Amino acid sequence: MPGTRFDHIAIGVRSFADAAPVLAGVLGGVPDQGRPSGVFRWGTWRYANGGSLEAIEPLGADGFLHRFLAERGPGIHHVTFKVPDLDAVCARARAHGYAIVGRDDSDPSWKEAFLHPRQALGIVVQLAEAHPHPAPRPWEPPPGVPGAPPAVAILGLRLSARSRERAGALWGAVLAGELERESARELVYRWGDSPMRLTVELDPTRAEGPLAIEVAGARAPALPPGPHPALGTVFACRRA
Repeated sequence: MPGTRFDHIAIGVRSFADAAPVLAGVLGGVPDQGRPSGVFRWGTWRYANGGSLEAIEPLGADGFLHRFLAERGPGIHHVTFKVPDLDAVCARARAHGYAIVGRDDSDPSWKEAFLHPRQALGIVVQLAEAHPHPAPRPWEPPPGVPGAPPAVAILGLRLSARSRERAGALWGAVLAGELERESARELVYRWGDSPMRLTVELDPTRAEGPLAIEVAGARAPALPPGPHPALGTVFACRRA
């Protein structure tokens, strides 16, 4: 049975019209999958190394994403991990003191649960047990951009944690990440065949949460040094 997989990084946006010029037009992402889902619509773009970025835009008049955007503006909303057994990972999470929120088993092909950012180091963590759907889904891929450049690689997410113990409990003990590299101030986790890594900067004085999506490629994409004005997200060029 496959193990836990770091599947994608999701960015909350006001509209796909804000996301496509960056995720496709600057980073070269190829439209992959998407569809409406209640009070929001999601869409994913695929990159050179198989990494995936998701944008989620609000639908209707109210919902969790409306509140997120009203309070914080656009920015990284969650990370998604596909797990082989949702019951088992939820049990591990509870054993380490995490509360499970938003559990939904109504769709046998996509059972999910969440860890709240107040406990999960400043970011929503989605846990998903995925199985083949009995009927083909009517995907609605997000927009592309004419003449988009070659795709960069999405190396993963860089975030901050206040201690080695807090990072190890979540990314190691609960989510079964392999500690690939460590130093006094940094931990790097990987998951099986996932092309993306998660890099944790250890700083007891800094607020916990996402710092940057790390990208790499033969070309240097035209990105601002700080948060992108449309996406509220820092994109940092690194070595693969």
